[in-house]
Formats: sequence, C-alpha cells, structure tokens
Amino acid sequence: MKSISMSAAQIAEIVKGEIIGDASRIVTGVAGIKEAAPEQLSFVGSRKYEALLKDAGAGIILICPDLAKFAKPESTLIVCKNVDHAFTVIAAMYADEAPAFTPGVHPSAVVSPEAKLGSNVSINANAVIEAGAEIGDNTVIGAGCYIGHDAKIGADSLLYPNVTVMYRCLVGRKAVIHPGVVIGGDGFGFVPGPQGLVKVPQTGIVQIDDDVEIGANTTIDRARFGRTWVKSNVKIDNHVMIAHNVVIGESSIIVAQAGIAGSSELGRGVILAAKAGVNGHITLGDGVQVAGASGVLRSVPAGQTVIGAPAESQRDFMGRLALPGRFEKLSKKFAALQAEVEALKAQLEADK
Repeated sequence: MKSISMSAAQIAEIVKGEIIGDASRIVTGVAGIKEAAPEQLSFVGSRKYEALLKDAGAGIILICPDLAKFAKPESTLIVCKNVDHAFTVIAAMYADEAPAFTPGVHPSAVVSPEAKLGSNVSINANAVIEAGAEIGDNTVIGAGCYIGHDAKIGADSLLYPNVTVMYRCLVGRKAVIHPGVVIGGDGFGFVPGPQGLVKVPQTGIVQIDDDVEIGANTTIDRARFGRTWVKSNVKIDNHVMIAHNVVIGESSIIVAQAGIAGSSELGRGVILAAKAGVNGHITLGDGVQVAGASGVLRSVPAGQTVIGAPAESQRDFMGRLALPGRFEKLSKKFAALQAEVEALKAQLEADK
C-alpha cells in the first residue's frame, strides 16, 4: 500500500463530505475500522457497526450522517451520503499498482499460427491458444490459460491463471476473469434411452459482454443452442454456477455459491445473495433482490425482494415466521377463556 499524506480537508473535498473535528488531521493510509491506527483513514457506513465507533482508533473516519453522534468526541469525522463509495475512491488512491505484464508470448506457451493476437498482448507461461482464436489489444492471458478454437477475447481484458474459455465462446472488452473460471463447458443435458442416459448435444456458446468480472472457480455453461449470455457490467463472485441458456441482465450482482438453472432470465440490476438458487425456465424482473440461501421456484416481478425456500415476499416470509409465536399467544388466550367458561359453568351449577 502506498504511503500518501492527506488531510481531512483534502479528503472531504474529494468525497464531497462535511468535516466534524480537526480539518488539518493527517492520515497516510487506510484500514478497516477495527484495526485502523491514528495515522489511517477508515469508515463506518451502517448502523450495525455503530458499536465499533467507541473503540475506533482511526485518525479520520468516513461516516454516514446518522452515526456521527455515536463517535468519540475527539474523532475527526467526514460525513458522506454514500460512505462505501467515498471510501472506495480514497482507498484506490492508496492501492499498490497491479503487477505489470510484458507484452509478448512466453516461450512455453503454445499459440496456433492460425490464432490472431492484437497489439501489446501478453501470453504467459504454459497458456494454449487454439486455431482461430482472437485476442484483443492489450489483453493479458495468464499462465496456464486455455483459449479454445475460434474463441474471442476482447481488448483490455485480464484473464488470471488457469482460466478456460472453450471453443467459439465470446468474451468482451475489459473483462476480468479470476483463476479457475470455466466458460463454455457443456450444459447439463441427458435424456433416457434404451441403453441408458444419452447426452444431448450442446451446440451453442457463451457470450460475455463488456466490463464483466467473474470470480474464481465460477462455471458458465455453453447453451444447448443459441447462447448463454452475461450482459455488460455484471459482477459475479467466486464459486457461482450458471447453467445453459441463462441470460443475466446488465449490472447484476451474483454472490458466492449462487446457482442459476437452465434457461432462466435475470433482468437488469438483479442481486442474488450468497447460496441463492434460481429454478430453471423462470424470469426475475429488473431490480429483483434474492436473499441469501433462498430458493426461487417461480418468476418474480420487477423490483421485488424475496426470501426463504421456497422464496416469497419479505412480508409473507415475516408473517409466516411470526405464526408460531402468534399461535402460542392465541393458545394461551384460548386456554384462559376456556378456564373462564368452565368457571362460569361451575358457578351456574352452584346457583341452581
């Protein structure tokens, strides 16, 4: 991490925040709120972390407006509307430069003479580039990568070591693909026959549009026909499984260990939290949010948030979750009323 001296006043100007405390306070780095030292900047952007403020040692804290009152009086705060974004901007200024890759082909790499390499391409050790493959300008193909026949990788992309892009698949510009990703393995398709299960040919491709990032060990299957399509600016975490003919809309976020079954379609800006599962042949509308470990069995209209397995609206989920407690209370009330009725019966009998 770089060591850069910045004052609270300078940081506030960059993030358009309001200073509470010493505007001349200097920091030289960034860190998380638990470990930050007096010479470092940190942030707290959610009420669930407010308890950490009482022991925070950070020299400057980026903070949301409703948390400022919980900080120590001696703290230097910068109040921001979007704390996460503000911290990201500042942290990027302190981040070390990414490793540089020298353009050229490593002697141990195997590149078909029928492949097309753009300018300033870097092909690292033991990579294999098959016939008909095309690599765009300034793209880095990491050690041990495999780029299949007629596959295309766009300009300014970075494939970390051991990425596999199978035949005819397409990856757009400015892609970042982390180690172990497999793009274009066969979709899962078998039908029963007289001799047992028969494999269904998977004749389509995977298309990854521009500015997509894919986390380590994620798999995206080729289509049975047509394409499995990840649209622009989608961000996919580690260990995600995307099946054949799935479509993921622009700027969606798919978090670790989520799985999307075949031929499902996700709209723009969808969020699947960790371990969420999506049934095949359904649609999630624009902006749908699926809570962690939920199982979505039916299509969900745009803008809804669903939770649980099977997934349902937050209101329905919370209502169902509250039912046992309500039932217990009603049972107690019923028992009390029953006791009163029995007492009245006994009194009537006594009065006869």
